[in-house]
Amino acid sequence: MSSSKLLRGTFILTGGVFLSRILGLIYVFPFYQLVGKQGGALYSYGYVPYTLFISIATMGVPLAVSKFVSKYNALEEYAVGRKLFRSGIMLMAITGFLAWLILYMSAPLLAPFVVNDDGHGNSIADVTSVIRAVSFALLLVPMMSLIRGFFQGHESMGPTALSQVVEQLVRIVFLLAGSYIVLRIFDGSLVTAIQVATFAAFIGAVGGLAVLFMYWFKRKSFLDELLKQDRGTIHMSLTDMYKELIAYAAPFAFVGLAMPLYQLIDQFTFNKAMASIGLGAISEDAYGIFNVWAQKLVIIPVTLATSFSLTLIPTITKAYVQGESKQLKKYLNDTFQVVMFITLPAVIGMALLSEYVYAAFYSYDPLGTEVLRAYAPTAIFFALFSVTAAILQGINKQKFTVISLTIGLLFKLFFNYILIVSFETMGAILATTIGYALSVALNLWVIQRYTNYRYHFVAKRVLFMGILTTMMCAVVWPIVKLMDRFFHYNGSMIQSVIIVAAGGGIGAAVYFYLSERSNLLYALFGNRFSFLRRKKEKKALS
Repeated sequence: MSSSKLLRGTFILTGGVFLSRILGLIYVFPFYQLVGKQGGALYSYGYVPYTLFISIATMGVPLAVSKFVSKYNALEEYAVGRKLFRSGIMLMAITGFLAWLILYMSAPLLAPFVVNDDGHGNSIADVTSVIRAVSFALLLVPMMSLIRGFFQGHESMGPTALSQVVEQLVRIVFLLAGSYIVLRIFDGSLVTAIQVATFAAFIGAVGGLAVLFMYWFKRKSFLDELLKQDRGTIHMSLTDMYKELIAYAAPFAFVGLAMPLYQLIDQFTFNKAMASIGLGAISEDAYGIFNVWAQKLVIIPVTLATSFSLTLIPTITKAYVQGESKQLKKYLNDTFQVVMFITLPAVIGMALLSEYVYAAFYSYDPLGTEVLRAYAPTAIFFALFSVTAAILQGINKQKFTVISLTIGLLFKLFFNYILIVSFETMGAILATTIGYALSVALNLWVIQRYTNYRYHFVAKRVLFMGILTTMMCAVVWPIVKLMDRFFHYNGSMIQSVIIVAAGGGIGAAVYFYLSERSNLLYALFGNRFSFLRRKKEKKALS
């Protein structure tokens, strides 16, 4: 895959994932107004175990299939990948069913680890019912993920992008409509509304699968043509295929478990730690802010990194298999720079405007502001972990991803309770940030050691991006504070939206302008912004 094709695939996935994230953000405001902080916490109690079981059910197979198919396509052994795909669909159907059955049956055992029936907030029965409602999505999501991986292995990102958008859209419509009908029309309970909201994951999966089936039937003739070009020199049994696949999949599975495991540690320790320092009455509200509402905002800047990690796997695998070390290093340069180019100003800007951002999407909340300001920079480590893990997969050093993630998780496990007791909600954020930072540091070291890649050039570029981001903040902050005084800001949503829109728009414009004037934009994206340079040259000649 050429550098241009890499960026094209990335932009397709970025567009799909970003639109999916935007949809996932837009629904949060009406959902928050419907269910409040207690409903948000209950929603999270169901989703965290579900996400964990999704990772277990898929076992990293979808992304491993992407790598497997890409490898054998590069060798023109197309039949090998197709044979694995047919078998993988059956495997995902079986593991999905088993994961659903286990989560559904174990819900009453998991719930007591999350809450106590002490009269504060949600009960054990509430948590049990919500976990069971969301568990049904496990029947479909693993198969859907594998089909996406198969298309990605063929360097086709469109099916993944569109299916993600449709899945999200269908889920959100069902979630909001269902919650509204339960609470406002039938005057039902909050627990019933959250059950409907979490069951929406199953309905969304139906929509996503429908899109992928459409792509399959549309492209089957092309895929069949590839089979006619098959060299036929490699004949692998299913046993040999799965041995190779498991070697790929184990690290993928562990990486997929990263965020859910971090959240699970919080879910099992946060409320108990807060109760131990006399804050049990507010712990669920604080948990909802940290692990649901602020999390949804913080994760948005990570979108590009997620897209890059998906496109990197087949690309880097191909370059590695074909021994194109120079091209491999260029991909690494492009990836690190573009990810930091977008992530760095986004998270710093979010931290700078945290008070207004949180109020714009939810409501004014001093704790929400504090949490978002502290949590936003962690997105840089989320992004870098996603990308570095994908790179390690591509160069067949997957085992180091497992080691680095284990180190980060152990830090979170051993110090989370202690840090929460010492710093309350900020302690949980600190434990997550340090855990991810440790994992990223080890991943970067391994990449350097096994590819002879040097970070000097990228470090200089990131430092320059930091200078541009600082200049952006220096322009935005006085304007925002002036608007604050002009509006007599009192935390209202409309005022917050106006300030965020103005501050964010001005910040993006300033950063873009500085990047263009310094030629950083052209260095990263090549001819995609050449029209600006031609326009500038034409103006200079006139």
